[in-house]
Amino acid sequence: MGKHIVILGGGTAGTMTANRLCRTDGGHGARVTVVDQNDDHLYQPGLLFVPFGLAQPHHLVRSRPRQLDAAVDYKQARIERVDLDARTVHLADGIRLSYDVLVVATGATLLPEETEGLTGAGWGERVFTFYDLAGATGLHEALERFEGGRVVIDVADLPLKCPVAPLEFAFLADWYFQRRGIRDKVHLTYATPLDAAFTKPVAAQALGGLLAEKGIELVTEFTLGEVDGAEGRLVSYDEREVGFDLAVVVPLHGGAPYVGRSEGLGDELGFVPVDPHTLQLPGRPEVFAIGDAAGLPASKAGSVAHFEGEVLVRNIGRFLAGRPLDASFDGHTNCFVETGFHKALLIDFNYDTEPLPGHFPGPLGLPLLKESYAGHLGKLAFEWLYWHSLLPGREVPGIGSAMPERGKHHVSA
Repeated sequence: MGKHIVILGGGTAGTMTANRLCRTDGGHGARVTVVDQNDDHLYQPGLLFVPFGLAQPHHLVRSRPRQLDAAVDYKQARIERVDLDARTVHLADGIRLSYDVLVVATGATLLPEETEGLTGAGWGERVFTFYDLAGATGLHEALERFEGGRVVIDVADLPLKCPVAPLEFAFLADWYFQRRGIRDKVHLTYATPLDAAFTKPVAAQALGGLLAEKGIELVTEFTLGEVDGAEGRLVSYDEREVGFDLAVVVPLHGGAPYVGRSEGLGDELGFVPVDPHTLQLPGRPEVFAIGDAAGLPASKAGSVAHFEGEVLVRNIGRFLAGRPLDASFDGHTNCFVETGFHKALLIDFNYDTEPLPGHFPGPLGLPLLKESYAGHLGKLAFEWLYWHSLLPGREVPGIGSAMPERGKHHVSA
Protein backbone atom coordinates (compact mmCIF):
# COMPACT_ATOMS: atom_id res chain seq x y z
CA MET A 1 0.00 0.00 0.00
CA GLY A 2 1.03 3.60 -0.61
CA LYS A 3 1.86 6.15 2.03
CA HIS A 4 -0.91 7.83 4.04
CA ILE A 5 -0.91 11.52 5.08
CA VAL A 6 -3.47 12.35 7.78
CA ILE A 7 -4.35 16.01 8.37
CA LEU A 8 -6.22 16.77 11.58
CA GLY A 9 -8.38 19.85 11.05
CA GLY A 10 -10.26 21.09 8.00
CA GLY A 11 -9.96 24.82 8.65
CA THR A 12 -7.74 27.30 6.85
CA ALA A 13 -4.41 25.54 7.48
CA GLY A 14 -5.62 21.98 7.00
CA THR A 15 -7.59 22.70 3.83
CA MET A 16 -4.76 24.66 2.22
CA THR A 17 -2.28 21.91 3.07
CA ALA A 18 -4.46 19.10 1.68
CA ASN A 19 -5.17 21.00 -1.52
CA ARG A 20 -1.53 21.95 -2.01
CA LEU A 21 -0.46 18.33 -1.55
CA CYS A 22 -2.92 17.24 -4.25
CA ARG A 23 -2.27 20.16 -6.60
CA THR A 24 1.52 19.78 -6.55
CA ASP A 25 1.75 16.06 -5.74
CA GLY A 26 3.89 17.18 -2.82
CA GLY A 27 3.02 13.89 -1.12
CA HIS A 28 4.50 11.80 -3.97
CA GLY A 29 1.23 9.99 -4.64
CA ALA A 30 0.35 9.43 -0.96
CA ARG A 31 -3.30 9.18 0.08
CA VAL A 32 -4.50 12.32 1.88
CA THR A 33 -7.17 12.17 4.59
CA VAL A 34 -8.61 15.24 6.37
CA VAL A 35 -10.47 14.84 9.67
CA ASP A 36 -12.75 17.42 11.29
CA GLN A 37 -15.59 17.21 13.77
CA ASN A 38 -18.06 19.35 11.78
CA ASP A 39 -18.95 20.35 8.25
CA ASP A 40 -18.83 24.16 8.63
CA HIS A 41 -15.83 26.01 7.24
CA LEU A 42 -15.92 29.52 8.72
CA TYR A 43 -14.22 32.53 7.15
CA GLN A 44 -12.87 33.82 10.47
CA PRO A 45 -11.66 37.28 9.31
CA GLY A 46 -15.30 38.10 8.56
CA LEU A 47 -16.29 37.79 12.24
CA LEU A 48 -14.81 41.25 12.90
CA PHE A 49 -17.40 42.85 10.61
CA VAL A 50 -20.53 41.02 11.83
CA PRO A 51 -21.07 43.12 15.02
CA PHE A 52 -21.14 46.32 12.94
CA GLY A 53 -23.54 44.97 10.29
CA LEU A 54 -20.75 45.01 7.69
CA ALA A 55 -20.93 41.24 7.05
CA GLN A 56 -23.79 38.75 7.16
CA PRO A 57 -23.17 35.61 9.26
CA HIS A 58 -24.55 33.18 6.66
CA HIS A 59 -22.10 34.50 4.04
CA LEU A 60 -19.12 33.43 6.16
CA VAL A 61 -19.85 29.69 6.34
CA ARG A 62 -19.38 27.10 3.60
CA SER A 63 -19.20 23.32 3.47
CA ARG A 64 -15.81 21.90 4.53
CA PRO A 65 -15.65 18.96 2.08
CA ARG A 66 -16.60 21.24 -0.82
CA GLN A 67 -13.43 23.27 -0.21
CA LEU A 68 -11.26 20.14 -0.54
CA ASP A 69 -9.75 18.66 -3.70
CA ALA A 70 -11.73 15.70 -5.04
CA ALA A 71 -8.74 13.43 -4.33
CA VAL A 72 -8.91 14.13 -0.57
CA ASP A 73 -10.72 11.65 1.69
CA TYR A 74 -12.76 13.67 4.20
CA LYS A 75 -13.84 12.14 7.51
CA GLN A 76 -16.25 13.97 9.81
CA ALA A 77 -15.50 12.67 13.30
CA ARG A 78 -14.37 13.81 16.73
CA ILE A 79 -10.68 13.21 17.45
CA GLU A 80 -10.11 11.34 20.72
CA ARG A 81 -6.30 11.21 20.80
CA VAL A 82 -3.13 10.50 18.86
CA ASP A 83 -0.85 7.57 19.73
CA LEU A 84 2.52 8.83 18.53
CA ASP A 85 4.32 5.52 19.14
CA ALA A 86 1.76 3.52 17.13
CA ARG A 87 1.38 6.30 14.51
CA THR A 88 -2.38 6.04 14.93
CA VAL A 89 -5.17 8.58 15.32
CA HIS A 90 -8.10 7.41 17.49
CA LEU A 91 -11.44 8.89 16.41
CA ALA A 92 -14.88 8.66 18.03
CA ASP A 93 -16.81 5.39 17.64
CA GLY A 94 -13.60 3.37 17.75
CA ILE A 95 -12.34 4.40 14.31
CA ARG A 96 -8.55 4.31 13.94
CA LEU A 97 -6.39 5.90 11.24
CA SER A 98 -2.79 4.83 10.71
CA TYR A 99 -0.48 7.42 9.21
CA ASP A 100 2.95 7.77 7.66
CA VAL A 101 2.79 11.57 8.04
CA LEU A 102 0.61 13.44 10.52
CA VAL A 103 -0.21 17.14 10.16
CA VAL A 104 -1.85 18.84 13.15
CA ALA A 105 -4.00 21.72 11.88
CA THR A 106 -6.81 21.88 14.43
CA GLY A 107 -6.23 25.53 15.24
CA ALA A 108 -6.84 27.27 18.54
CA THR A 109 -9.82 26.76 20.84
CA LEU A 110 -11.58 29.51 22.80
CA LEU A 111 -11.59 28.88 26.58
CA PRO A 112 -13.94 31.52 28.05
CA GLU A 113 -14.84 29.26 30.99
CA GLU A 114 -11.20 29.41 32.16
CA THR A 115 -11.61 33.07 33.22
CA GLU A 116 -13.52 33.51 36.47
CA GLY A 117 -16.96 35.03 35.83
CA LEU A 118 -16.57 35.47 32.08
CA THR A 119 -19.40 33.06 31.20
CA GLY A 120 -21.38 34.00 34.34
CA ALA A 121 -23.75 36.93 34.90
CA GLY A 122 -24.02 39.19 31.87
CA TRP A 123 -22.52 36.70 29.37
CA GLY A 124 -24.40 37.18 26.10
CA GLU A 125 -26.12 40.30 27.50
CA ARG A 126 -23.43 42.87 28.32
CA VAL A 127 -20.33 40.65 28.00
CA PHE A 128 -19.50 39.24 24.56
CA THR A 129 -16.78 37.93 22.30
CA PHE A 130 -16.72 38.37 18.53
CA TYR A 131 -14.31 35.45 18.11
CA ASP A 132 -17.09 32.98 17.28
CA LEU A 133 -20.19 33.30 15.09
CA ALA A 134 -22.75 33.18 17.90
CA GLY A 135 -20.85 35.82 19.89
CA ALA A 136 -20.38 38.15 16.91
CA THR A 137 -24.10 37.87 16.05
CA GLY A 138 -25.18 38.55 19.64
CA LEU A 139 -22.82 41.50 19.83
CA HIS A 140 -24.37 42.98 16.68
CA GLU A 141 -27.76 43.00 18.41
CA ALA A 142 -26.25 44.47 21.62
CA LEU A 143 -24.51 47.27 19.69
CA GLU A 144 -27.74 48.18 17.91
CA ARG A 145 -29.43 48.58 21.32
CA PHE A 146 -26.51 50.50 22.86
CA GLU A 147 -27.20 54.20 23.42
CA GLY A 148 -24.12 55.25 25.38
CA GLY A 149 -21.76 54.35 28.21
CA ARG A 150 -18.48 52.56 28.69
CA VAL A 151 -17.34 50.04 26.07
CA VAL A 152 -14.22 48.01 26.89
CA ILE A 153 -12.37 45.82 24.39
CA ASP A 154 -10.19 43.43 26.39
CA VAL A 155 -7.62 40.81 25.39
CA ALA A 156 -7.60 38.29 28.25
CA ASP A 157 -4.10 36.92 27.62
CA LEU A 158 -1.69 35.71 24.93
CA PRO A 159 -1.48 33.86 22.57
CA LEU A 160 -4.58 34.67 20.53
CA LYS A 161 -5.83 34.26 16.98
CA CYS A 162 -5.33 37.29 14.74
CA PRO A 163 -3.64 39.58 17.30
CA VAL A 164 -4.68 42.77 15.43
CA ALA A 165 -8.42 41.93 15.39
CA PRO A 166 -9.16 43.40 18.87
CA LEU A 167 -7.49 46.66 17.81
CA GLU A 168 -9.50 46.64 14.59
CA PHE A 169 -12.65 46.19 16.67
CA ALA A 170 -11.77 49.29 18.70
CA PHE A 171 -11.18 51.35 15.54
CA LEU A 172 -14.40 50.13 13.91
CA ALA A 173 -16.36 50.80 17.12
CA ASP A 174 -15.18 54.43 17.04
CA TRP A 175 -16.41 54.69 13.42
CA TYR A 176 -19.66 52.85 14.17
CA PHE A 177 -20.63 55.16 17.03
CA GLN A 178 -19.71 58.20 14.94
CA ARG A 179 -21.97 56.95 12.14
CA ARG A 180 -24.78 56.58 14.69
CA GLY A 181 -24.13 60.09 16.01
CA ILE A 182 -23.51 58.95 19.60
CA ARG A 183 -19.71 58.85 19.77
CA ASP A 184 -19.70 61.67 22.33
CA LYS A 185 -21.82 59.45 24.62
CA VAL A 186 -19.43 56.49 24.44
CA HIS A 187 -16.19 56.02 26.39
CA LEU A 188 -14.02 53.50 24.52
CA THR A 189 -11.22 51.60 26.30
CA TYR A 190 -8.74 49.09 24.88
CA ALA A 191 -7.19 46.83 27.56
CA THR A 192 -4.26 44.56 26.75
CA PRO A 193 -1.77 42.37 28.64
CA LEU A 194 1.00 43.91 26.50
CA ASP A 195 2.97 46.97 27.61
CA ALA A 196 1.88 48.82 24.45
CA ALA A 197 -0.80 48.65 21.74
CA PHE A 198 1.12 45.93 19.86
CA THR A 199 4.07 43.59 20.38
CA LYS A 200 6.56 45.34 18.07
CA PRO A 201 7.79 48.90 18.86
CA VAL A 202 7.38 50.68 15.49
CA ALA A 203 3.91 49.20 14.90
CA ALA A 204 2.97 49.77 18.57
CA GLN A 205 3.81 53.46 18.15
CA ALA A 206 1.70 53.75 14.98
CA LEU A 207 -1.27 51.80 16.35
CA GLY A 208 -1.08 53.46 19.76
CA GLY A 209 -1.06 56.81 17.99
CA LEU A 210 -4.25 55.85 16.14
CA LEU A 211 -5.95 54.89 19.42
CA ALA A 212 -5.02 58.28 20.88
CA GLU A 213 -6.19 60.12 17.74
CA LYS A 214 -9.56 58.41 17.95
CA GLY A 215 -9.97 59.13 21.66
CA ILE A 216 -9.71 55.46 22.69
CA GLU A 217 -8.20 54.95 26.15
CA LEU A 218 -5.33 52.44 26.25
CA VAL A 219 -4.85 50.32 29.40
CA THR A 220 -1.63 48.26 29.25
CA GLU A 221 -0.25 45.29 31.22
CA PHE A 222 -3.83 44.31 32.07
CA THR A 223 -4.09 40.50 32.27
CA LEU A 224 -7.70 39.54 32.89
CA GLY A 225 -8.32 37.62 36.13
CA GLU A 226 -12.05 38.04 36.70
CA VAL A 227 -15.18 39.40 35.02
CA ASP A 228 -17.96 40.76 37.23
CA GLY A 229 -20.82 40.99 34.76
CA ALA A 230 -23.40 41.98 37.37
CA GLU A 231 -21.43 45.02 38.52
CA GLY A 232 -19.77 45.76 35.16
CA ARG A 233 -16.13 45.29 36.19
CA LEU A 234 -13.09 43.69 34.60
CA VAL A 235 -10.46 42.84 37.22
CA SER A 236 -6.82 42.15 36.36
CA TYR A 237 -4.56 39.74 38.23
CA ASP A 238 -2.90 42.73 39.93
CA GLU A 239 -6.41 43.80 41.07
CA ARG A 240 -6.78 46.85 38.85
CA GLU A 241 -10.34 47.40 37.65
CA VAL A 242 -11.88 48.67 34.42
CA GLY A 243 -15.60 49.44 34.54
CA PHE A 244 -17.93 48.74 31.63
CA ASP A 245 -21.48 48.86 30.37
CA LEU A 246 -20.55 46.65 27.43
CA ALA A 247 -17.47 44.39 27.45
CA VAL A 248 -15.99 42.78 24.35
CA VAL A 249 -13.56 40.14 25.58
CA VAL A 250 -11.14 38.00 23.59
CA PRO A 251 -11.02 34.87 25.79
CA LEU A 252 -8.05 32.68 26.64
CA HIS A 253 -6.95 30.39 23.80
CA GLY A 254 -5.63 26.84 23.93
CA GLY A 255 -5.01 24.01 21.52
CA ALA A 256 -7.65 21.45 20.57
CA PRO A 257 -8.66 19.26 23.55
CA TYR A 258 -7.38 15.99 22.03
CA VAL A 259 -3.83 17.42 21.94
CA GLY A 260 -3.75 17.39 25.74
CA ARG A 261 -4.92 13.76 25.72
CA SER A 262 -2.12 12.73 23.31
CA GLU A 263 1.09 12.02 25.19
CA GLY A 264 4.09 13.87 23.76
CA LEU A 265 2.13 15.91 21.23
CA GLY A 266 1.46 19.29 22.85
CA ASP A 267 2.82 21.87 25.28
CA GLU A 268 1.08 23.01 28.47
CA LEU A 269 -1.37 25.15 26.43
CA GLY A 270 -2.20 22.36 24.00
CA PHE A 271 -0.20 23.75 21.05
CA VAL A 272 2.30 21.58 19.17
CA PRO A 273 5.89 22.83 19.75
CA VAL A 274 7.36 22.30 16.28
CA ASP A 275 10.65 23.55 14.89
CA PRO A 276 10.03 27.23 13.94
CA HIS A 277 11.70 26.85 10.53
CA THR A 278 10.76 23.29 9.39
CA LEU A 279 7.40 22.88 11.27
CA GLN A 280 8.47 19.35 12.29
CA LEU A 281 7.93 18.03 15.83
CA PRO A 282 11.36 17.39 17.41
CA GLY A 283 11.85 13.69 18.04
CA ARG A 284 8.89 12.75 15.84
CA PRO A 285 10.06 13.35 12.26
CA GLU A 286 6.74 12.16 10.76
CA VAL A 287 4.68 14.76 12.70
CA PHE A 288 4.20 18.38 11.60
CA ALA A 289 1.93 21.23 12.72
CA ILE A 290 0.69 24.29 10.87
CA GLY A 291 -1.43 27.36 11.52
CA ASP A 292 -2.87 28.27 14.91
CA ALA A 293 -2.23 24.73 16.25
CA ALA A 294 1.55 25.22 16.02
CA GLY A 295 3.41 26.50 19.07
CA LEU A 296 5.57 29.07 17.28
CA PRO A 297 6.76 32.63 18.02
CA ALA A 298 4.72 33.75 14.97
CA SER A 299 1.27 35.36 14.90
CA LYS A 300 -1.73 33.05 14.82
CA ALA A 301 -3.11 34.45 11.56
CA GLY A 302 -4.35 33.08 8.24
CA SER A 303 -1.49 34.61 6.28
CA VAL A 304 1.00 32.73 8.48
CA ALA A 305 -0.73 29.43 7.66
CA HIS A 306 -0.51 30.27 3.96
CA PHE A 307 3.22 31.07 4.11
CA GLU A 308 3.90 28.06 6.36
CA GLY A 309 2.07 25.81 3.91
CA GLU A 310 4.56 26.42 1.14
CA VAL A 311 7.42 25.17 3.35
CA LEU A 312 5.37 22.42 4.98
CA VAL A 313 4.29 20.73 1.74
CA ARG A 314 7.88 20.85 0.52
CA ASN A 315 9.02 19.25 3.79
CA ILE A 316 6.41 16.48 3.70
CA GLY A 317 7.73 15.55 0.25
CA ARG A 318 11.33 15.67 1.48
CA PHE A 319 10.54 13.56 4.53
CA LEU A 320 8.79 10.90 2.42
CA ALA A 321 11.74 10.90 0.00
CA GLY A 322 14.27 10.58 2.84
CA ARG A 323 15.84 13.96 2.09
CA PRO A 324 16.88 16.76 4.50
CA LEU A 325 14.14 19.23 5.34
CA ASP A 326 13.90 22.82 4.14
CA ALA A 327 14.41 25.08 7.20
CA SER A 328 13.32 28.25 5.42
CA PHE A 329 10.11 29.35 7.15
CA ASP A 330 10.93 32.78 8.55
CA GLY A 331 7.75 33.60 10.48
CA HIS A 332 6.37 35.74 7.63
CA THR A 333 3.14 37.48 8.68
CA ASN A 334 1.01 39.88 6.66
CA CYS A 335 -2.11 41.61 8.05
CA PHE A 336 -4.49 44.32 6.93
CA VAL A 337 -5.55 46.36 9.98
CA GLU A 338 -8.98 47.89 9.36
CA THR A 339 -9.09 51.37 10.94
CA GLY A 340 -12.60 52.55 9.99
CA PHE A 341 -13.75 55.25 7.59
CA HIS A 342 -12.97 52.91 4.62
CA LYS A 343 -9.28 52.83 5.49
CA ALA A 344 -6.82 50.15 6.59
CA LEU A 345 -3.10 49.88 7.15
CA LEU A 346 -0.93 46.94 6.18
CA ILE A 347 1.77 45.34 8.31
CA ASP A 348 4.34 42.80 7.07
CA PHE A 349 6.96 41.19 9.30
CA ASN A 350 8.73 37.96 10.33
CA TYR A 351 10.65 36.44 13.24
CA ASP A 352 13.55 38.87 12.89
CA THR A 353 12.09 42.00 11.26
CA GLU A 354 9.32 43.98 12.94
CA PRO A 355 6.55 45.72 10.93
CA LEU A 356 8.22 48.65 9.13
CA PRO A 357 7.02 51.52 6.94
CA GLY A 358 7.50 51.34 3.18
CA HIS A 359 5.61 49.31 0.57
CA PHE A 360 4.61 45.66 0.03
CA PRO A 361 5.54 43.44 -1.76
CA GLY A 362 8.06 45.87 -3.29
CA PRO A 363 8.74 49.60 -3.73
CA LEU A 364 5.65 50.07 -5.96
CA GLY A 365 3.25 48.04 -3.79
CA LEU A 366 0.71 48.87 -1.10
CA PRO A 367 1.79 51.32 1.63
CA LEU A 368 2.92 49.77 4.91
CA LEU A 369 2.02 51.12 8.38
CA LYS A 370 0.02 53.91 6.81
CA GLU A 371 -3.76 54.25 6.59
CA SER A 372 -5.08 54.15 3.03
CA TYR A 373 -8.20 53.42 1.02
CA ALA A 374 -6.09 50.96 -0.98
CA GLY A 375 -5.45 49.02 2.23
CA HIS A 376 -9.19 48.85 2.90
CA LEU A 377 -9.81 47.55 -0.63
CA GLY A 378 -7.06 44.98 -0.01
CA LYS A 379 -8.84 43.82 3.15
CA LEU A 380 -12.12 43.43 1.27
CA ALA A 381 -10.45 41.67 -1.67
CA PHE A 382 -8.86 39.16 0.68
CA GLU A 383 -12.18 37.35 1.16
CA TRP A 384 -12.43 36.51 -2.56
CA LEU A 385 -8.74 35.55 -2.59
CA TYR A 386 -9.29 33.31 0.43
CA TRP A 387 -12.08 31.18 -1.10
CA HIS A 388 -10.80 31.12 -4.68
CA SER A 389 -7.01 31.12 -4.41
CA LEU A 390 -5.58 30.47 -0.94
CA LEU A 391 -7.88 27.64 0.18
CA PRO A 392 -7.61 25.79 -3.17
CA GLY A 393 -3.83 25.79 -2.63
CA ARG A 394 -2.86 28.18 -5.41
CA GLU A 395 0.13 30.47 -5.04
CA VAL A 396 -0.32 34.25 -5.15
CA PRO A 397 1.93 35.59 -7.96
CA GLY A 398 4.83 37.66 -6.63
CA ILE A 399 4.19 36.79 -2.97
CA GLY A 400 6.18 33.85 -1.59
CA SER A 401 6.63 32.44 1.88
CA ALA A 402 9.80 34.49 2.57
CA MET A 403 9.23 38.05 3.79
CA PRO A 404 10.33 40.57 1.13
CA GLU A 405 12.93 43.13 2.23
CA ARG A 406 12.55 45.32 -0.85
CA GLY A 407 10.38 48.37 -0.25
CA LYS A 408 10.85 48.46 3.53
CA HIS A 409 12.38 51.43 5.38
CA HIS A 410 14.28 50.53 8.54
CA VAL A 411 13.45 53.04 11.28
CA SER A 412 13.51 53.04 15.09
CA ALA A 413 10.49 53.61 17.27
